[in-house]
Order: sequence, then C-alpha cells, then structure tokens
Amino acid sequence: MTLANINTLINFLCDTTDTAFTAANKLILFNNAYERVVGWLINADGTAQFDDTNYSNFPIGTYTMVAGQGIYSFNDRFLQLMDVQVKDAGGDFNIIKPIDQSEFGDIPLREAFETDGLPVYYDKLSDDSIELFPAPSADDTTLASGLRLYFKRTADTVSSAEWTSGTIVPGFASPYHEILGYMVAVDYCQKYKKDRVALYEKKIMELKDELILQYSQREKDKRKVMTMNPIMHR
Repeated sequence: MTLANINTLINFLCDTTDTAFTAANKLILFNNAYERVVGWLINADGTAQFDDTNYSNFPIGTYTMVAGQGIYSFNDRFLQLMDVQVKDAGGDFNIIKPIDQSEFGDIPLREAFETDGLPVYYDKLSDDSIELFPAPSADDTTLASGLRLYFKRTADTVSSAEWTSGTIVPGFASPYHEILGYMVAVDYCQKYKKDRVALYEKKIMELKDELILQYSQREKDKRKVMTMNPIMHR
C-alpha cells in the first residue's frame, strides 16, 4: 500500500475527510505508528536482521577517530548497537568487545586503560554514545574512517512532502501495511468515535501477531532442505 492508499483507509475507518482530519495530524500519528511497528520487527526478527527497506544505505556507520579521544556519539536513529569495529594501523578492522565498569571493581576504566593504543573494548555510555578503551592512538590505529558501527535503527519516517505526494510505500512486508491505517484510526477514534476503538484494536492485534510471526521465522541466506523421516523410510 502507498501512503495515499493508507490515507484513504484512515478516512474510511474514521468516517472522516482530509479537511476534518488534517494531513499534519495524520502524519504525526502515522510516524508514531510506523516507528512502533519497526520496533516490534526489530525485536522479533530471526536470523535475518530487519531494516526498513526505504533507507538508501545499509545500517552501518563509519566515523573518523581522534587520537586520545575515547568518547564518540552517533545518530539518534540507532535503536540497538550490534557490533563495533576499529581499524588497526595495518588497515584491518578488528571487532572490539563490550565492557562495563563492574568488571573492573574499584579501578576506573580510564585508569585501567590510561595508555592510548588500539581499542579492544567499548562501553556504552548512553543510547547514542560509546567510549573506547584504550583511547585510540595515531600509531596503533587508522584514525580516518577507522571506527565502524553495525546497528539496528528506527523507521525511515515520512516527511510532510512525502505524505502529500502519497507515493512512498512502508518499508516492511506489504500484506501488513494496513496495520498503520488501523493504528492511526484508533488514535483518532479514541477521541471522536470511541465505539470503534475495540474493534480496530482487535484487528491491530491480529495483524501484529501475523507480522511478528512472519519476521521471527525469517532466516538469512539459509535454504530449507526437505529430509525424509527415518521412521517413514524404514
């Protein structure tokens, strides 16, 4: 379904119009719903990692490091950090491991790794920043584009211009796009059509269950092979 199709569905479910239920209000509720759905899929994905197909790049961030600087911040669209890699002086990326202060007891991490070098650990300071231990040195690392992060990210949310054009398609399996229309409709109907809320919430739960099942069973680059039951083969 395109955004135009979803807009038509919203108007139908809410028995409203684009004048009564403005594009600006629909867009806010739509993006909220979209990010919630992507959050479900990220938590439900199987061996194949989910990423919104509307993004034009892969969920990989590359950053230039600064000698002696351990703390780095990244995009607030990152929902879950999957892997951190640092490029050594020879130009090869090395996977570094997560670490926590509790593993070092009373010794502050910065004291335990006070000499700059090739980072071997990272500590997640917040949702959008990490600290490398030890801090990178110019002699042991390749600073330029030397920090690489693999992550899961939120939805590629829709702009007002994209909503107006109506041609964008949500970046997950098309049989379940209607869930976004129902989710927006519930938000509207809670205020103006309360008698419809329970029915639409039931539909959302049905679609959510199907959608999560679909993504939880996905496998990355694996081929299912039929094998003969040994009991039946005897």
